[in-house]
Amino acid sequence: MAIAYGAATIVNAIALGKGAALGVDLWTKAEVILTDDPKIIKGEITSDRSEDTSLIEKTVARIFQNFDMEDKVGAKIKTWSNIPIARGLKSSSAAANAVSLATIKALNRKIDDMSIISFGVDAAFEAGVTITGAFDDACASFFGDVVITDNSKRKLLRHTRVPEDATVLFFVPKQKAYTANTNISRLKSVKSFVNLAFNEAMQGNYWNALSLNGFIYSSILGYNPDLALESLEAGALASGLCGKGPTVTAVVTDDSVDQVKSIFEKYEGDIIGACINHKKAAVIDN
Repeated sequence: MAIAYGAATIVNAIALGKGAALGVDLWTKAEVILTDDPKIIKGEITSDRSEDTSLIEKTVARIFQNFDMEDKVGAKIKTWSNIPIARGLKSSSAAANAVSLATIKALNRKIDDMSIISFGVDAAFEAGVTITGAFDDACASFFGDVVITDNSKRKLLRHTRVPEDATVLFFVPKQKAYTANTNISRLKSVKSFVNLAFNEAMQGNYWNALSLNGFIYSSILGYNPDLALESLEAGALASGLCGKGPTVTAVVTDDSVDQVKSIFEKYEGDIIGACINHKKAAVIDN
């Protein structure tokens, strides 16, 4: 079994091809059991059995191909998660990372971290659940803390430990938003503005970058920015749209957590609290 973690958007990479993300301690666990039927790779998402299992199945298939095992073994895959699916909280990246690690373990092989991440990114493209490959999300899920990436080159530009002892609050509306349904041409039109947010992240101003990015993407995707604005007024260090939405992230200190939570409670949706994650994805005991 293996575990990988969730993440929050700092800079969404869709418009620019470069992004930044923050690891949080929400999690996905995966179990991969090898079988002797190479024709069948079957996945099960136990937290939401109505969801498409293509991503986790294609991730396993790619690893089998890498080790020339596709004609020798099959697999049964199960995932467990406390990350809401299709809400912008990087559920796909966490699932792919956890499944990749569990598959490598089941095969009793070893491979470097970036290769493990790339299996999931390639599978995400193949499954149609990503636009940029979500390399930034995958790195934040795998390594934790803050990552800044060039998604087009699959290059990790920065990996920085977050010094603040902050809580991350997520406001999660009921509706889902799938990346495949996003209007790409409209997002490309704000490229120069997103670049401002990216430059803020590169200078270490992660919270400014998160808020600015959130307002830019909210405006182009049609989300109301009031919740983020009210969170900032209530003392949040940062607040903005997570991924392509609909979730809103707020980074808060102990002094402001209750005030921001009370703002979230005025709206209809779920509130999820998390800590910044400092741990790498890993193989774990059952």
